[in-house]
Amino acid sequence: MSKSSAAPIVRAIALTKQVNTGNIRLTILKDVSFEIRAGEAVAVVGVSGSGKSTLLGLVAGLDTPSAGRLMIDGVDLFALDEDGRAALRGRMVGFVFQTFQLLPAMTALENVMLPLELAGEPAARGAARAILERVGLRERLHHYPRQLSGGEQQRVAIARAFVTRPKLLLADEPTGNLDAATGAQIIDLMFELNRENHTTLLLVTHDEQISRRCARVLRLAGGMLQDT
Repeated sequence: MSKSSAAPIVRAIALTKQVNTGNIRLTILKDVSFEIRAGEAVAVVGVSGSGKSTLLGLVAGLDTPSAGRLMIDGVDLFALDEDGRAALRGRMVGFVFQTFQLLPAMTALENVMLPLELAGEPAARGAARAILERVGLRERLHHYPRQLSGGEQQRVAIARAFVTRPKLLLADEPTGNLDAATGAQIIDLMFELNRENHTTLLLVTHDEQISRRCARVLRLAGGMLQDT
């Protein structure tokens, strides 16, 4: 089946997120609807406070909407309970965060093994070693996060995200804590792995150069999706 005729891997339907701050009800996202086809690389852009990270949290099922629906690979995400959403994430979704989110008491190898071990994968060590070698960290397998540079930590995080071969990769400002040269290397690596693994990428960024590398851009302003 061609990509154009395949069902979308992500389908957002009138997603709205509101929060109460004192006596004021603040709308962070309003009636956001879009589809992402399998294999697409899509950027979410907008100024600070436009709702980018909130949208990514909803797609991940880490937050719940005030209204609207979200389908992930045909599954109604918010019809699932918290355990069901966690199971779907573990099965289908990889994450890369601005702040790396590595466990400090674990080595690079152990950090990458962790999602496989949680999934009961018997060959976790071999798979984790292979992906760490692929991202250029053959000599850093047994180093702890504090012993790694920012770029090396993000490479570990990328390896951890891809080691489970997710259908969907969610990246939230993955170069935000890196200098320009290191950030460019990390983005190159992420796009290479995305192509190699035929992953669908949803990338939040404020960097227009990075967004232009994606096939499509979703632009948020004031919590609403703008025509692009």
